[in-house]
Amino acid sequence: MNIKEIKQLLAAMENSKMDRLEIKENDFKLVLSKNREVVHQAAPVYTPAPAAPAMSQVITEASSENAVPAEAEASHLVYVKSPIVGTFYAAPAPGEPNFIHVGDRVKAGDVVCIIEAMKLMNEIKADVDGVVSTILVENEDGIEHGQKIVAIDPRV
Repeated sequence: MNIKEIKQLLAAMENSKMDRLEIKENDFKLVLSKNREVVHQAAPVYTPAPAAPAMSQVITEASSENAVPAEAEASHLVYVKSPIVGTFYAAPAPGEPNFIHVGDRVKAGDVVCIIEAMKLMNEIKADVDGVVSTILVENEDGIEHGQKIVAIDPRV
């Protein structure tokens, strides 16, 4: 099964009332779920070192520096969303610096993270120019199709 077929399954599932789909074929197993449940069947091939500082610390520090109410800022933000179900990685490899940090300026087409799906590393790119406002997930988090990953403020 390739990525195109999986994307087709995701689109079909999104437009249906089905909550969960499980496909087993020989050694291959695919589980798609609309729930926030993350199913881990095997250890990932790619295991990056923990980011320093941790993503949650970066988000907290940035929030206290930028004293803008979340409601006022949120209406202008553009979100980078996950096109697939997988595992979020903030850096290209263990021990390397993260692709982005809160406060970084990005251009459309810049890589913001990697999402591992079925042992394939997929670079996820920014859709707009702007400043990274928030990173909404932490390194090695399981993420869902359509889940917001990064908020970019194009006004800055």
